[in-house]
Amino acid sequence: MNDSAQTPYQILGEDGIRALCSTFYDLMDTLPEAAELRAMHAADLSPMKEKLAEYLIGWMGGPPLYADKYGSVCMTEPHEHYHIGPEERDQWLNCMHRALAATGASEELKAMLQQPLFRIADAVRNREGPSAAKNDSNIIAAG
Repeated sequence: MNDSAQTPYQILGEDGIRALCSTFYDLMDTLPEAAELRAMHAADLSPMKEKLAEYLIGWMGGPPLYADKYGSVCMTEPHEHYHIGPEERDQWLNCMHRALAATGASEELKAMLQQPLFRIADAVRNREGPSAAKNDSNIIAAG
């Protein structure tokens, strides 16, 4: 075992994870390619910035702030009433990867988080196909 190995929490710290989440939601709020993902959220993203930060702090090896506050750390239940398909998952991942880059995450940290972040994003996916909005517009365009 490598004694110098660090958790993402040890690398970023609580302030770094909070900055990551703030940047993530700022990107989601402004990137045209994240429009479907943004549409799933309330106008005020502040509560979500806090919730994601609390979740990721624990998930990345820090104190279990989310679990202490909300109990369950199950991510599928809070997302079940949203249409989350591969496109929305990939929009989330795009925003997260951009946020990691924007906050100065090292290549080592980005590599360390790549697969675990994909697993989280894919775990909340509850649809296979394109978003409902795209399906509706395709039906209207075809009709």
